Amino acid sequence: MKNVLIVVDMQKDFVNGALGTPEAQAIVPAVETYLQNAASDTEILFTRDTHSEDYPTTREGRHLPVPHCIRDTDGWQIIPELLPYAEKAQIIDKPTFGSVALMEKLTKENEACPINNITLIGLCTDICVISNAMLLKAAMPETDITVVEACCAGVTPESHRNALESMKMCQIEVV
Repeated sequence: MKNVLIVVDMQKDFVNGALGTPEAQAIVPAVETYLQNAASDTEILFTRDTHSEDYPTTREGRHLPVPHCIRDTDGWQIIPELLPYAEKAQIIDKPTFGSVALMEKLTKENEACPINNITLIGLCTDICVISNAMLLKAAMPETDITVVEACCAGVTPESHRNALESMKMCQIEVV
């Protein structure tokens, strides 16, 4: 049995860039500490929200008309505080909120060697964290899925709390 830690979208645009918030900036030390304290046998994965130049013409871009995380721009990069960890981990680029590639990767790994726990931290609780947690829970209902509240931030404090409550209702542990 193994443990997996997923660091969701800790990118410049979500922390202090185009869509940055004070709440996102505030969790950076906690996320860094969580990564420092991760067990040596924990598989660490990073997701990276990834859009192309045509973002404004996409469905998401029409509903969220703020260009962000455009591939190879500064805002697309993982924040400097977490780069040492990201450089040692696999980074999964995802074109939308939840990553089917991440879910398929972990489902396959779980079949080969059961995963004891998948922990998610990062941004945004109410969009990408919840989307990935729900995908993983649906694909691996017998695997413990955990979200670390102090290492997540939402678009607003209220939507952060609502997302945590929704995940609890779906048997995702919030610690």
